[in-house]
Amino acid sequence: MTTLALSELLGATVYDPSGASGRVREVTLAPQEDRSRISALIVKTKSGNRIVPFTAVSAINGGIRTTTAAAEWPAVNGTEGLFLLERDLLDQQVIDINGRKVVRVNDVDLHVDAVKDKDDHPVLRVHSVDVGARGAIRRLLRGVAPKLALQALLGRIPPRSIPWNFIDVIETDPARRVKLKISYDGLASLHPADIADIVEDLAPDERRAVFQTLDEETAAEALEEVEPKVQKSIVESLDSGRAADIVEEMDPDAAADLLGDLPEERTEQILVRMEPEAQQDVVELLEHREETAAGRMTTEFLALPVVATVQNAIDSMREFEGGVEAVSTIYLVDSHGTLVGAVPLARLVLASQSTPMLSLTQEPLVLTHEGVEENEVAELFDKYNLQTLPVVDEHNKLTGVITSDDVISMLRAKL
Repeated sequence: MTTLALSELLGATVYDPSGASGRVREVTLAPQEDRSRISALIVKTKSGNRIVPFTAVSAINGGIRTTTAAAEWPAVNGTEGLFLLERDLLDQQVIDINGRKVVRVNDVDLHVDAVKDKDDHPVLRVHSVDVGARGAIRRLLRGVAPKLALQALLGRIPPRSIPWNFIDVIETDPARRVKLKISYDGLASLHPADIADIVEDLAPDERRAVFQTLDEETAAEALEEVEPKVQKSIVESLDSGRAADIVEEMDPDAAADLLGDLPEERTEQILVRMEPEAQQDVVELLEHREETAAGRMTTEFLALPVVATVQNAIDSMREFEGGVEAVSTIYLVDSHGTLVGAVPLARLVLASQSTPMLSLTQEPLVLTHEGVEENEVAELFDKYNLQTLPVVDEHNKLTGVITSDDVISMLRAKL
């Protein structure tokens, strides 16, 4: 398989059947048709810039030769719908999905398919992006150092390339993203914490582009992992409707912490666009000081009547839509909502379906009250090695649950 660097193709001579020539000014993709196949060359000629479909290219080695006359090459009237490799990729930041980081493109590796198309024309594809010194030196010394000397030097530099299918291109223009079918499907497949790390390395407009495109659930999970200052910046950059869609999918405690840091007017704009149930959960949490147990708790937890059985618990877990951390313990309450007991999830595994949940409760029952300071909450987690901690009001009514993730986030914020 023949390999060709984009920097070598740019500036290459293009010959038509009569020998008339021009030089390659740009190499283009049409992502809506094929994400990797080169669709056309933009060629600079004496009569101006012309576009040469790659289906008109008959050979690449020893100069680029076409089957059509230069007079037939249409003039370039805009590049809408085209992705230009030099303009849109060289020296640009892209997302390396496999390496879970942001990288800068120094060159692009193009491969010629072993099999030609049905009309016996070569097929050229983007194979990978060069993010190492090799690509940078090739571009820097091309046309300056003798070709053989440059090749010998490059041969001693190990390549650092990322396959094209592991790359998500960043496009900040919403209309262009749609036309070019640029999405962040690869990014969305990563762990939310990895997405957060990547997003924090992007410029503000690039962060906005990513959060405009990710589905709401993925965006919410990633946003919860982002540093508070960046988190606030992202939400403020989005329109109220999009922000509300994402905030709705966040854990209520994380959503309340975020909205509590925003200007009051902005918070109101987002709240009024949220679904009533999600809005109510967040509003209730906003009434509490962030530095207290109530300010750190989530209102998404599993609480069952004191007479419930293991089967009842299993059925409830199947329907539960909250975070995984919140189901590590199932709570039992009486008819007034008063906290009676806590059952660790592990105790359900060996119990029969008819076993009363009350017989599986953990002793002692460790709890905290809404107004307790967050430092005392951390001490309880440390002392009793907790995964979750129930929060009760002045009547011992269960109002929320603090998870170990909440405590970790709290302690990180203090570092």
